[in-house]
Amino acid sequence: MNTSSQNTSSTETAVNTVNTITSYSDYYHNFDMSALLTEIFGEQVDDRLNAYMACCGRHVRDGRGDNIALVHEDTAGNVTRMSFAELDKASAQVANLLQSYGVQVGDQVATMLPRSPELLTIVLATWRIGAVYQPLFTAFGYDSIQYRIDKANTKVVFTNQENRGKFEDLAKQTKMVLVGSKVDTQSSGDDNYADQISTQPQTAHSQKVPPVLLNTEAPFLQMFTSGTVGKAKGVSVPLSALSAFYLYMRYAIDLRADDNYWNMADPGWAYGLYYAITGPLLMGVTTYFNESSFDAANTRDFMVRHKISNLASSPTAFRMMKSSGVFESAHNDNSNDNEAKLSLRCANSAGETLNTEVVSWVETYLNCKVCDQYGQTETGMTCCEHHALDHECPVGSMGMALPGHTLVVLDDDMKVLADGEQGQLAVLVSQSPAFYFRGYSWNEKDAFVDDYYLTGDVVERHSDGSYWFSGRDDDIIITAGYRVGPTDIENTVLEHEAVAESASVGVPDEVRGHMIKSYVVLKDGIEGTEKIAKEIQDLVRRRLSTHAYPREVEFVAALPKTPSGKIQRFLLRSLSAV
Repeated sequence: MNTSSQNTSSTETAVNTVNTITSYSDYYHNFDMSALLTEIFGEQVDDRLNAYMACCGRHVRDGRGDNIALVHEDTAGNVTRMSFAELDKASAQVANLLQSYGVQVGDQVATMLPRSPELLTIVLATWRIGAVYQPLFTAFGYDSIQYRIDKANTKVVFTNQENRGKFEDLAKQTKMVLVGSKVDTQSSGDDNYADQISTQPQTAHSQKVPPVLLNTEAPFLQMFTSGTVGKAKGVSVPLSALSAFYLYMRYAIDLRADDNYWNMADPGWAYGLYYAITGPLLMGVTTYFNESSFDAANTRDFMVRHKISNLASSPTAFRMMKSSGVFESAHNDNSNDNEAKLSLRCANSAGETLNTEVVSWVETYLNCKVCDQYGQTETGMTCCEHHALDHECPVGSMGMALPGHTLVVLDDDMKVLADGEQGQLAVLVSQSPAFYFRGYSWNEKDAFVDDYYLTGDVVERHSDGSYWFSGRDDDIIITAGYRVGPTDIENTVLEHEAVAESASVGVPDEVRGHMIKSYVVLKDGIEGTEKIAKEIQDLVRRRLSTHAYPREVEFVAALPKTPSGKIQRFLLRSLSAV
């Protein structure tokens, strides 16, 4: 492990990465899964039967062990680099430790850790022995942790002192390993990570801990949905998902061999775990971890220090960057200091719909194109604006179907709707060779009807092949007989110069059934007034329609959100019903 403050490029770390732009139509309509597997794994297709082998072991075996896998910066600004060879040896030690705890193929191993080298090492070690990695987000409280550990029958949990208190009596049913000082460990009675690892031999990938080869339907990740309504549902991600992750990284994100790639999402959630860890390592490209919590100034400085060229984030983060003014100030600085300038080639966004204002801001102040992309914990990304595939894609859309996926829009009777009609987005499973989801882990819900996987999201398809998000099925507002998606309203409200964030819900109304209410967070220093409320109403009425404008506007300090940043409209609906 190399610790320093100097940045190194990830040049020539990637495998089978081509920088050419391909026609979307040609690639989509001629998609060939066998060709894709060859593109990823070459002649060693069996490497896909173990996630550690796919993401680390094969790079070492094939002479790329010295390439940098991880660049990590802690909260004090210290930088650690780990090569694939170093990850190989470190993961072998942790794998030995897991086996000494009795962890077997299919068992669940969890972490509640910050974005750190230890987290990445534990993930790879878990995969190496055929066990299943289970993320625990650091913001979870006791109930969320207990539910997930009980459901998954988690065998071992790695955590640190900061999060140890959240487990309380759960240590009685689960082996706890503390990443931290011996003093901290003594107070908890847990095993100390460093002490335990020091007793394990450092062995190469082909020696004492050979990777356990499974089948493509065997799980390697145990996820849970966000659980905004009811209990979170289990999602077991099979090894067949690796090819789908690659498709997204290669053709939507356009990850290249010489990219310095930073996905800002926390690996405690799907987007971070799938595409900040699994995806880049699968491609042999360096991934960057920033352990500090989000701050606009720190974000910009991190991008400058590490010459980040490919960024993945969320609309919420982009809006926070925008509202901070940090990037505008730097952009307007006439200094010729190239060391203080951004190096972004492209940016990617997921989690909620990008609006035109944010897209324009990214292009102006981050000096790159940003692509909007859509997916779920269950499916990974399935609908994207693709950086590396050539197609027209209007701003504000979800993008086009990810190759290997056939998407349709269904009515309530499960009939396919024509372009321009609003209905539920579904995956036609038999015609989607890259689609891997087969159902919830404990059959909590049946998400399939006949040959369709139902996303629960309401969209419409346009004649150019683009999809447009309207909202979750539960979020659709029916007012005076009209179905109105909250996203259109919210994006329009955001165009008002005083608005920082917005959410819209339907509230009961005797005449209309429901009327539209907008909850609005104003920018710092701006007070909510009747004048601003009327301006917002007029803006929406003008931009959308007379039935889609919010008849009530309430100014609030903050919107309720999930830990991953999604607005919890059901909480706003419950408040409005009181």
